[in-house]
Amino acid sequence: MKVIFLGTSGSMPTPKRSSSSTVIKIGRDLIMFDCGEGTQRQMVKARVGFRRDMIILVSHLHGDHVLGIPGLLQTMSLLGRERKLQIFGPEGLVEYIRAFSQTLGGPSFPVILYEIREPGEIYEDPRFKIVAVPSDHRINGWGYGFIEEPRPGRFYPDKARALGVPEGPLWHKLQHGEKVEINEKVIKSNQVTDPSRPGRKIVYSGDTRPTESIKKLSEGADLLIHEATFLDELRDRAIEDGHTTVLEAAELAKEAGVKKLALTHISSRYPDNDVLLGEAINIFKRVIIAEDLMEIDIPLPK
Repeated sequence: MKVIFLGTSGSMPTPKRSSSSTVIKIGRDLIMFDCGEGTQRQMVKARVGFRRDMIILVSHLHGDHVLGIPGLLQTMSLLGRERKLQIFGPEGLVEYIRAFSQTLGGPSFPVILYEIREPGEIYEDPRFKIVAVPSDHRINGWGYGFIEEPRPGRFYPDKARALGVPEGPLWHKLQHGEKVEINEKVIKSNQVTDPSRPGRKIVYSGDTRPTESIKKLSEGADLLIHEATFLDELRDRAIEDGHTTVLEAAELAKEAGVKKLALTHISSRYPDNDVLLGEAINIFKRVIIAEDLMEIDIPLPK
């Protein structure tokens, strides 16, 4: 699993930072958080690909987070995409997609839209689930958690054989937590396997003030991607605009016990990462300042 930052700027792009967009690359699938202007070009640079199974999670309907969707859909159509694309976001998403599609022409492949109206699980796959929690911004929005399902514990063939379980489908059931019956004797999974191993968790805040819902969702996360638009000297501005300061994001990460914090949505007033890192690292050591095209590997827990 890999996280790729396609755009890390706050509000407007800069020479070094594109508008907001981040993707999780898991196998051949893509989970994209926001799709700001220029995202398709950043995807080309990152060699992400346009034909993969893909879900887009829109945090809110401000231009720097959604203006890349029209171009992305047109590029996918020109490349002959056939796979469906799913887009989740706040109320107003359908109207937005419909408006530009009526002018530009709609995509040539299925696009399934979901407007989120209440917090909780919004998507489930055998491998992972996606959870939405409300953000605290100037308009209605959501933060998201990508939560991988637990992996089966290590299976011990010798133990299974000793208990009389023949190799084949019954081994598969035991490895995945089911019990089986052999000669009227019940064999439980924990007799032949180690406990299940936790999956990975990645949380994306979107534009927001620090919230209890994001903090709770982030507990124990492998990676928290949190906006940090301003240094703390501009906290009053952050409160007014519905954003988070670097120091506040670091405090939230520390309280949530995350394994790594990546700060993004950086204001154009900060061309130097060192000043941002200096403020954050005093609170939380395992922090990075995200940059365009930066990649982070998220290994499986041992």
